[in-house]
Amino acid sequence: MQTSKRIAVAGATGRVGHHAVTVLRKQGYDVVEIARSQGVDVITGEGLGEALAGAEAVIDAATGPSPEEQAATEFFTTSARNLQELGQQAGVQRIVAVSIIGTDRFSGGYGAAKIAHERAHLDGPVPAHILRASQFHEFVEQLVDWGRQGDVSRVPVMRTQLVAARSVAEDLATLAADPERFAAAGAGTISEIAGPREERLAEMARLVVARRGDSLTIEELSNPEDPDHELNERGGLLPGPDATLAGPTFEEWLAQQS
Repeated sequence: MQTSKRIAVAGATGRVGHHAVTVLRKQGYDVVEIARSQGVDVITGEGLGEALAGAEAVIDAATGPSPEEQAATEFFTTSARNLQELGQQAGVQRIVAVSIIGTDRFSGGYGAAKIAHERAHLDGPVPAHILRASQFHEFVEQLVDWGRQGDVSRVPVMRTQLVAARSVAEDLATLAADPERFAAAGAGTISEIAGPREERLAEMARLVVARRGDSLTIEELSNPEDPDHELNERGGLLPGPDATLAGPTFEEWLAQQS
């Protein structure tokens, strides 16, 4: 079992980050959790240099508190530059950052912020690779609750290839921990990971409602006021032909939830 390699995970308590921590520790790695709850702040830099000391690799799964474009861009660019600059000083050899499939196709908003995040890493001094993921399984229930009005929930028309956050974390962990896998993926490049098959968001939302025993009715909504609605509806969020496809399916994942 590997015990000597130290890997830092930014966003260690988040949706993907906490899985990455678990995966790496089970494999015997020395994992450093970068999160405000651990006294480490990627924005102010508090404790960050100390956390990165001795780390061979970094997984950047940190997310900011706001989805608004300017605030999100400021968060992502600041955190990426801090990880890059302090990582270089600490001798970090590689950084793997998680992003979103199709983020380069959005007209603005959070998608534009993620592009700025990617560029900050790819332009930094530490070799970086970007892993773009499709929407997470947890995304479905979140949208159901956001769209709820009384006994109806309206969710956007969306073609997607939902993936488990755990599966994304496993791929991030492999890229960060294995220098040969990182080299094969390519520093300064972008790869994709998605679930095993295309799904329609509304159908997955109905599975969530049925599992909860909820009488909620799911309705699909095409919003022409959303500048990116055609992107969602025409498959702009689906992975390319070279993407890694990883299970479980959404239905399988849902059945596993307690």
